[in-house]
Amino acid sequence: MKKSFILAMMAIIVASCTAKEPKVLITYFSASGTTKSLSQDLAKATGADLFEIEGAQPYTADDVNLGNREARAFKEMADKAMRPELKESPKNLKDYDVVYIGFPIWGNYAPNIIYTFIEKNDLKGKTVIIFSTSGSSDLTNSFNYIKQQYPDLNLVEGTTLKRNPTPEARQAVIDKLKQAIPAEK
Repeated sequence: MKKSFILAMMAIIVASCTAKEPKVLITYFSASGTTKSLSQDLAKATGADLFEIEGAQPYTADDVNLGNREARAFKEMADKAMRPELKESPKNLKDYDVVYIGFPIWGNYAPNIIYTFIEKNDLKGKTVIIFSTSGSSDLTNSFNYIKQQYPDLNLVEGTTLKRNPTPEARQAVIDKLKQAIPAEK
């Protein structure tokens, strides 16, 4: 009994010494700077690397003016099949265990460029944590849509930072997103 206990303890010690922290990448698309700011704060809090998802054709303030029904954002929201081209993809994506994908909510869903990003990058075997910023919507519809469209993703629902958060509410979002990272890989 004593010998088996010692062997079990040794196995636990060896396992804990060989476990490694997952390598984390925070990717984000930001139209107004809100998602970018949250992503930067999250990267500081987690020690993660950052990658900005950008369109090959940059989005202008007019493109994302949700008060204008002729804006590019509205046209993309009306056609879920539309896939804006990416400026580039992250280098060495294969090296990461966890990939966050952050975005503003447009019309209750992620912007179409997020679907382009998912389709153009190999996220198999990675934990994919999505999060959003929004004036009024939460992440639920976006999460459910992404889960339905990409059932092979190891998808984790993060949370949403709402407009004009208090410092405490912003920190609560960052804390919740940090907790979504798997403990070890």
